[in-house]
Amino acid sequence: MDLFGEESRPTMREFEELALRQGYCRVAGIDEAGRGALAGPVVAAAVILAPGVTIPGVDDSKKLSPAKRDALFDQIRAHALAVGVGFGDHLLIDRINILQATLAAMKEAVGKLSAPPDLLLVDGISKVPLAIRQRTIKGGDGASVSIAAASIIAKVTRDRLMAEYEGRFPGYGLAEHKGYGCASHMAAIARLGPCEIHRKTFRGVREHVRDEE
Repeated sequence: MDLFGEESRPTMREFEELALRQGYCRVAGIDEAGRGALAGPVVAAAVILAPGVTIPGVDDSKKLSPAKRDALFDQIRAHALAVGVGFGDHLLIDRINILQATLAAMKEAVGKLSAPPDLLLVDGISKVPLAIRQRTIKGGDGASVSIAAASIIAKVTRDRLMAEYEGRFPGYGLAEHKGYGCASHMAAIARLGPCEIHRKTFRGVREHVRDEE
């Protein structure tokens, strides 16, 4: 199977194994968390897993319980060859849009890897603006072990940050819903108005932005 062809989707470790057989040495999986939220940053992570290293239980972060994600976060940090994390805050999102802020966060995450990658496996359909060979993979967090590891790092990092924001911006329930547009969050925005970290250009927030903001 050609790594960059259109054949049938491989199973969880095959993207990385194929890349290694084709001569790539450091394959980085990349994913993000928080793209669809109404508040807080989008967080991206890049993870390079050393060949032969297995971390049991690594999967799409959405399929895992918070406790399982926390445990795997520590294991990935301990056993990965390299981990990088990047951020696109609410100001950047409002200025350049969520897609471009996500790609900027992914670029930052790759730049923070202690070992430079020679191939990127990116969750989604948009390539990172870097001159590194890369493949985008729809549903990559459920198809590539390195992307799944990145999804866990990004998700746990963002969840912990949103829990910290709860203390700074009480009344919105940020620790519970992590900034996503659930009914209780939407009601809080309507009642209190947007706080500092809300994405003012997003529907559900922009309707409640006062003129002076």
